[in-house]
Amino acid sequence: MTTDEKYMRLALQLAKRGMGKTSPNPMVGAVVVNQKNIVGQAYHHRAGESHAEVLALGQAGELARGATLYLNLEPCNHFGKTPPCSRAILKAGIRRVVAGMEDPNPLVAGRGIKQLRRAGIRVDVGVLEKECQELNAPFCKFITTQRPFVILKIAASLDGKVATRSGESRWISSEASRNYVHHLRQTVDAVMVGTGTVLQDDPLLTVRIPGVKRPRHPLRVIVDSRLRIPLTSQLVRTAKKYSTLVATTRAASSSKMKRLTKAKLEVLVIANDARGRVSLKALMGELARRNIASVLLEGGPTLNASALREKLVDRLLFFLASKIVGGQKAPSMIGGEGVRQIKDAEPVRILKVRRLGPDLLIEGAMAKAE
Repeated sequence: MTTDEKYMRLALQLAKRGMGKTSPNPMVGAVVVNQKNIVGQAYHHRAGESHAEVLALGQAGELARGATLYLNLEPCNHFGKTPPCSRAILKAGIRRVVAGMEDPNPLVAGRGIKQLRRAGIRVDVGVLEKECQELNAPFCKFITTQRPFVILKIAASLDGKVATRSGESRWISSEASRNYVHHLRQTVDAVMVGTGTVLQDDPLLTVRIPGVKRPRHPLRVIVDSRLRIPLTSQLVRTAKKYSTLVATTRAASSSKMKRLTKAKLEVLVIANDARGRVSLKALMGELARRNIASVLLEGGPTLNASALREKLVDRLLFFLASKIVGGQKAPSMIGGEGVRQIKDAEPVRILKVRRLGPDLLIEGAMAKAE
């Protein structure tokens, strides 16, 4: 491991402390090193607050003069909710900047690096670039496409069943897997399900982690083309406490819309697709306009199939339980008609395979996500 890699790993570790809190901003960590001594280190806490490099430079004070600044992301050079970080770097007297990757934000996109180089600061880019890109994959997708990064999570038996033939699904996955999902929910901006999941499982979709008294709850989104969601469901009964949005179409009952609105749910009418259902592409666009940069899809076979068919999924998380359900009538992970030929199957790049208690977690990336 080189010296640059050593300090970049520290910057990445710091950046991760902001996970689930900085959206729609990226996670950024900063380390100031002067003569092999760390004189400042910080991370971006949340959107609207000081950036990591400003905090680290403030901590370093005069010791920043002539030092090297390590960042997992190129420093910004534009005014947003905070002043440009490039100005703070120049003012601090930094001699060298090491950035893990260029900022994909069109407002930055290499301009911060060019500004620093024009001022005589040595700038090196690309140290642990792959790790830096992976950490901020949701931000990169959001800022370049104006669409949220979509994670499709499915819990199933080894033979790919998400429930028994009677519809029973609690619990296919282990407690370790369910705990992991609660931690995952805390890192995303929204969690989404379809009507089928609400009718079958009556989920709460909140973050419940032992020992954590004030978790960050994501926006709860229900895709319900005809507003079949029961007024007695947990999602409706808890809407006053947890932000909840129902995406529907013009075919939905206006009286049901009023009743849901009265229960403190936001009802959003979205254009329908060719099948008369909520257009997921249109919904994702609307969520992005609300600065929802990441969505955890926890739907059933129908919603899963729709998201894959429309090529909206970026990441796959398959929790495979060490049990076999069997039966042709038991629902499988992905619904819909499916492809006719193997050559038309969606390619997936396997990223990780690991154990969670008795379960297997397979993490993959969609090769054709938009």
